[in-house]
Amino acid sequence: MKMTMKRAVFFFCCSLSTLSVDAQTTKMQAGDYPIQPVLFNAVNLRDNFWAPRIKTNHEVTIPFTLGKCESTGRVKNFEIAAGLKTGTFCTEFTFDDTDVYKIIEGASYSLQIFKDPALEAKVDSLIDIIGKAQEPDGYIYTNRTIMGANGHEWAGTKRWEKEEILSHELYNIGHLIEAGVAHYHATGKRTLLNIAIKAADRVCADFGPDKLHTYSGHQIIELAMAKLYKVTGDKKYLETGKFILDVRGPGGDEYNQAHKKVVDQHEAVGHAVRAAYMYAGMADIAALTSDAQYIKAIDDIWENAVSKKIYVTGGIGSTGNGEAFGGDFDLPNMSAYNETCASIANVYWNYRLFLLHGDAKYYDVLERTLYNAFLSGVSLTGDRFFYPNPLESHGQHQRSPWFACACCPSNVTRFVPSVGGYFYAQKGSSIYVNLYGESTVNFTVNKSPVTLEQKTKYPWEGDVQILVSPAKAAAFDVRVRIPGWAIDKPIPGDLYTFHDKMKEQPSVSVNGKPVEFKLDKGYVVMNRKWKKGDEIRVHLPMPVRKIEGNTKIEADKDRYAYQRGPLVYCAEWPDNADKKVVNLVIPDNADVKAVYDADFFNGMYVLKAKGKSTARVIAADIKTNDVDVELIPYFTWAHRGAGEMVVWIPDQPGAAQPTPAPTVASGSTISASHKSRTLMALNDQMEPKNSNDHSIIYYHWWPLKDTVQWVQYDFEKSSTVSSSKVYWFDDSPFGDCRIPAGWKLLYKSGDQWIPVKTTKGYDILKDQYSTVSFEPVTTTALRLEVTLPKEFSGGILEWSLN
Repeated sequence: MKMTMKRAVFFFCCSLSTLSVDAQTTKMQAGDYPIQPVLFNAVNLRDNFWAPRIKTNHEVTIPFTLGKCESTGRVKNFEIAAGLKTGTFCTEFTFDDTDVYKIIEGASYSLQIFKDPALEAKVDSLIDIIGKAQEPDGYIYTNRTIMGANGHEWAGTKRWEKEEILSHELYNIGHLIEAGVAHYHATGKRTLLNIAIKAADRVCADFGPDKLHTYSGHQIIELAMAKLYKVTGDKKYLETGKFILDVRGPGGDEYNQAHKKVVDQHEAVGHAVRAAYMYAGMADIAALTSDAQYIKAIDDIWENAVSKKIYVTGGIGSTGNGEAFGGDFDLPNMSAYNETCASIANVYWNYRLFLLHGDAKYYDVLERTLYNAFLSGVSLTGDRFFYPNPLESHGQHQRSPWFACACCPSNVTRFVPSVGGYFYAQKGSSIYVNLYGESTVNFTVNKSPVTLEQKTKYPWEGDVQILVSPAKAAAFDVRVRIPGWAIDKPIPGDLYTFHDKMKEQPSVSVNGKPVEFKLDKGYVVMNRKWKKGDEIRVHLPMPVRKIEGNTKIEADKDRYAYQRGPLVYCAEWPDNADKKVVNLVIPDNADVKAVYDADFFNGMYVLKAKGKSTARVIAADIKTNDVDVELIPYFTWAHRGAGEMVVWIPDQPGAAQPTPAPTVASGSTISASHKSRTLMALNDQMEPKNSNDHSIIYYHWWPLKDTVQWVQYDFEKSSTVSSSKVYWFDDSPFGDCRIPAGWKLLYKSGDQWIPVKTTKGYDILKDQYSTVSFEPVTTTALRLEVTLPKEFSGGILEWSLN
C-alpha cells in the first residue's frame, strides 16, 4: 500500500522564503546570500501564462480554501481555543492549524498584487481569533489548549513531549511565523507578526544548549526562524533555528532526516517534503552564518538528487511509502508520488542554491519543476488539487477539492502569488534574468534606477525581447540565462539526456548586433554602458525533443519522454484512439510536430505524430494498428475526466501495455465490497514482476483488515469455468498489504452464491500466481472471497479465469 497509517498523513509544505522585503531587492547584510532576490511585488507580470494563474489564485483558490478551513472546523479550533465557542478539537490532525496560517500567508502575498479590502478584513478577523487562542506565555497549539493532557495521541500529555515524532508543535509555529512575516510586509500591520514573535520567544525560551535538546519532527521552524531574524534583527531566532538543526541525529529516523547529523548527510533520503524544507533551511542559515559545512552537505545532497532521484517533470519523492525519496534510479511511473508540496519545496531548495552559487543549473531544475511537477498539482480552475503527481495513470487519479490532510491546497495558495519573485535577481551591479515571461521590473544599480521590460510568449515560443532602461547611461552587467534544455542538457548530470542533438543553437543580440558568448555558469554576460532604449533579444529554439532516461532507470527502458521548451508532454485518453494511451507506441523515426491548438484550454501547443496502438490477440500475440497520436502539456492532464495518461511512451510494441485479449475475465464487469478507482487492475492482463510490483496498477482493500472482502466478475454471457489464478499484492516489509489468510471462489446460481467444488486446493503464494481448480461450473458471475490478515490489508494485481 501507499504507506503506513502513521505516516499517511505527513504531507506538507512550506511557503516561499522571500528573506526580507523592501520595494525592490532585499538588503544585503553581513553573512547574507551573495545574490539577492528581486521580490515578487517588484515584478509586474503581464503574461498570458502566470498572470492569469495568479489572478485565479486570488479570486478562486484563496476564497475556496478559506471556506474549506471554516467548513472543516479548522477555524473553529481557534475559536474554541480562544474561548469564543465551546466544544472539543474538531479536526483530524494536530497540524491542521497550519492550513489557516498558510492561507493567511498566501492572502498576504496576494494583497500586495491586488487591492482587496474585503480579503484584508477577513484576514484581520482571523488574526484576531488566532491572537485570542494563543496562551499567555506565547505557546499556541489549539489541540492542547482545547484538550489539555487528553488531546490527540500524537500530542503527548505535555508540551514538546512528542515533537520529534508526531506532535508538529514546531511545525505549526514555523508556519505561523512565516504568515506573520508575510502579513507584516503586505500591510505594515504587526498584529500577526507580534503573535509570531511571542510564539518564537516561547521556542527560544524552551530550546537551547541548557534547555531542551529536541529537533523538529517535521522541518520548517528552521527556515522560519531565519526569516524572523531577517525581519527583527534579533540573533536569538537565528541561533535557535541553527540549534534545532544541529541537535538532529544521529540515531533518529531516516524518514525525517534524523539518522545523521545534518552536516554528515550527503544523500537525499526520507520524506521528500521534510527533506527539501530542511535543505532550504540549512541554506538560509548557512548564508546568514557562513557555515561551510552546511553548504557542503546540501551541495552533495543536491548532486545525489538530480543525478539519481528526480523525475523528468522535476518531481521528487518517488514512493508513497513514507512519501519519500526512493533508492538510486528507483523512479517508477505508475506509482510515482511526486507530492505537490515536494515540488514547491524543491523550488525553494534550488532557488537558495542559486542565491548561494549563482549557477543556472539550479534554475534548470527549478524551471522544470515549476512548469511541470508543480503546475500539475492545481487545476486551471484553481479549485481542484493533486496530492501525488504520477507519470502514468489508468484512470485511478483525479484532482480533489480538498483532503483530510490539506497541506497541498493551502500551500498552492501562498506559492502561486510569489512566482514573480523567481524571475530576477541582483548581485551588486549584476542583474540576473532567470525566467522568461512578459513582465516589468525595477532595480537600483549603483544608486540609480534601472527598468527591465520583457516581451515574449514564453513558454510557448522562445523569442524574448528585453528592453533595458536606466534612468541615466550606466555600466553594469545583464546576465541572461540560457536554459539547459536549449543546449542539450535537460537536467544537470546524466539522469536524462536528449536523444538527438539540438540543430539550432540559442542566440543573443544587443541592439540588433549578435553577441558572441561563452556561457558563464549558464549565463550570457553582457557588460556594457547601457542607455535607455537598449534592446536585448534572446532566441531559444523550441523543437520537439525526445528524452531518454538513464539505462539504470528500469521504468523508462525503451521509452521516450517528449519536451518542447520547458514543458514536458504526455498522452491522455480524450485525444487518442479508443480513449487509450498506455498501449501507444511512437516509433523512433516518427516525426513529432508541435501544432498550435487555439481550442485547447484557450490556446496551447500540442504535439502530433504517427504512431501505433497495440492489442493482445492472445496472451503471447500482439497486433498493432496505425493511429494518430497527440500529446498535451503534462500540467493540463486530468482536466477532462478520469482516464489513461502516460509520459514515457514506448518506441516499440514490446514495451507497450497492450489492450487485453478477449477472455471471460477481460470482458467482465467488475465490482467489489470495497470501492476503488483501480478495479480495472484485475483483468488488464498486465503480468506482475512480483507481489510488490508498483510499475503496474493494483487493487487493494486498504485500510480494511481482519475482515472478509470480495471482488466479483459479472460475465458478458453465461460461461463455463473450471480454474482460476490470482496474483496477490503484498508490499511487505514496509507497506500495509499482505497475502491473504484465506480465499475461496463462489459462483452465482439464481440468487445464491455457491462455493465451487475444488479438485486442487487454494494456493496462497507470494511473488507468483496462486491457483485453484474446481469442477466446471456454468454461471453468469464469479466471486472471489478473501479473508484479510489480522494485522494487515490485502490486494490483487491480476485475477484470471479458465
